Amino acid sequence: APCWNRDVIKTLAEPFQPAGTGTAVLRGNMAPDGAVIKQSAASPHLLKHRGRALVFDSPSAYYAVADDPELDVDEDTVLVVRYCGPRGYPGMPEVSNVALPKRLLLRGIRDMVRICDGRMSDTAYGTVVLHVAPEAAAGGPLALVRTGDWISLNVRPRTLTRECPDTELAARRSVWQPPAPHSNRGWTRLYTEHVLQANLGADLDFLVGASGHDVPLDSH
Repeated sequence: APCWNRDVIKTLAEPFQPAGTGTAVLRGNMAPDGAVIKQSAASPHLLKHRGRALVFDSPSAYYAVADDPELDVDEDTVLVVRYCGPRGYPGMPEVSNVALPKRLLLRGIRDMVRICDGRMSDTAYGTVVLHVAPEAAAGGPLALVRTGDWISLNVRPRTLTRECPDTELAARRSVWQPPAPHSNRGWTRLYTEHVLQANLGADLDFLVGASGHDVPLDSH
């Protein structure tokens, strides 16, 4: 078919972006089962970054202090917002692309590394690592991160790592407790007990596969 505007639709010989610069899957001791970053929407200078973590257990906990002028955060900080995964929220909410702290925005900073086990829209932008698996609520490594930990993101080799001795992580895991269930009955309980992790599609474990059962006409 003819193309009337090559500024809109590029050719294969001259793509808008080089191959391999769209979505990337990261792995490492922060995300053994993978995490996702939309590198085409990230800031190039942050695709390789090392910074100290600032950790929040929910988006609301972060937003409660995001406008605090005394918040201990700078452009090198790695903002971690967790318990936003399929089991933890529950669901797969669009909360990963949290806004930057006000004190950074006032300085003209427009991007920073953010890590979350939730998701974000395809129309969002920023250096955001999302869909971290296993999620924090399932006991994934994200649950053991503490404010002040050093975290390294390196998109080119597809790595996301935390610099922390194994002995320290073992000590943290020994005292970690899963969050209280969101409900003791009904659909919410069923969902949180059976939902799979993000890397498995956040499906329900009892729906995996095909039963071959036809839906009858009287199934209103």
